[in-house]
Amino acid sequence: MKFEFHTLDVFTTHKFGGNPLAVVLGADRLSTEQMQVITREFNLSETTFVMTPDDSTHTAKVRIFFPGGEMPFAGHPTLGTAALLAELKQKPGCNFETRITLELKAGLTPVTITRIADRVSGIFTAPVVPFHADVPLPSAEETARALNLDASDIGFDGHTIDSLEGGPRFFYVPVKSRAVLEKSKVLEPHWSALIRSMGGVDAAYLYTRGGDGRDTHFRSRMYAPTGGIPEDPATGSATALLAAQLLTAEKLSDGTHRWQLEQGYEMGRPSDLRLEADVAGGKLKAVRVGGSAVRMMSGTLEI
Repeated sequence: MKFEFHTLDVFTTHKFGGNPLAVVLGADRLSTEQMQVITREFNLSETTFVMTPDDSTHTAKVRIFFPGGEMPFAGHPTLGTAALLAELKQKPGCNFETRITLELKAGLTPVTITRIADRVSGIFTAPVVPFHADVPLPSAEETARALNLDASDIGFDGHTIDSLEGGPRFFYVPVKSRAVLEKSKVLEPHWSALIRSMGGVDAAYLYTRGGDGRDTHFRSRMYAPTGGIPEDPATGSATALLAAQLLTAEKLSDGTHRWQLEQGYEMGRPSDLRLEADVAGGKLKAVRVGGSAVRMMSGTLEI
């Protein structure tokens, strides 16, 4: 069997930045086991498999895999896959705006894709409104040991450690400064002990205020070594879930709020992400994540 594939760099306007993604088209004939093996062969943080939608009014059904298994929802695979499908439907070089509707395991996910002057950008609505996960949280001391930090490095301005869910689940660690973020790294055996204590969480998302960009609100790093991702250059799903953290820590008023975020800079894969959150009655009603994507490679996979 032969399958067309493409790779993209997502959450960037420049090649060799952002988070790489592989997209395999026409994947209806592939089994789950084959999808997992192909994902490991690409050896990227995620690979998506595009299939015929269950509902013909939708664009495609998409399954998302990372080296350790399947994910119900992930941000850069959603944006990158939608950007590719939109471009394949359009004439080369023409500006456009279109809606791509993806059937993900987590739910129906609409993505608006635009191309203006050869720059492809998009924004998707998260299929699940994020919420606080009811799991035991480690202490600041336990968290610090696992991440090469001091307990005093953790927390700022009402931001405290938490676990959030919205399809996937992440452990959120606010840190006091860019310097703290830069020195962070995973330390064993403390990391594995930390992950075991929470159950169902294998990724830590660290963030702090500021960034290289003048308009950047937060800078972040994401570690998931036990899931096969030592560090992720851009994590759209974790960015989406951050809205629940911001709702609580920053006491967001009703209305639409917008933030600019940076990730991946410390690992040489600078990524820029947009986050939007609609709040009504003191609760999150919708969360959107946006950014750009650049096509890199294409070819044929034969198995």
